[in-house]
Amino acid sequence: MSKFKKSSSTSNDIPTAALPDIIFMLLFFFMVTTVMRETDILVKQQLPRATQLTKIERKSLVSYIYIGEPKNPNLYGTEPRIQTNDVFIEPTDIIQFVNQEKDKLSEVERDQITMSLKGDIEIKMGIVSDVQQQLREANARKVLYSSIKRLDD
Repeated sequence: MSKFKKSSSTSNDIPTAALPDIIFMLLFFFMVTTVMRETDILVKQQLPRATQLTKIERKSLVSYIYIGEPKNPNLYGTEPRIQTNDVFIEPTDIIQFVNQEKDKLSEVERDQITMSLKGDIEIKMGIVSDVQQQLREANARKVLYSSIKRLDD
């Protein structure tokens, strides 16, 4: 009987020549698709502190309204202003803003939209009350008051 020896020329090494190319393609993909910040906040923001906070479930249904003194008082004055997206608006324009935000959503999600008020701790309640009244007229019933967690002393 003769013994046959099977000779194979395959190696057990894994080819890694294409690995850097794949890593750089993934890095480039994530750099292109990641959104860092959607709006530039033009008002001062020192949020109030709270003890009981709840996280939002779906952030895609939240639209933000910023209220505070402008960061550039020489250009915009020192009175508290309302900012939505990247522009200042008047309280009477809030209904139009809410309708534009609802139009971005599907029919099912339009009633689930949440308006987040991010008001500076130093602003007077009058402008916040005006915004609340306009949100009622725009039928935006879900209002979220943003705050940061208070550290226990």
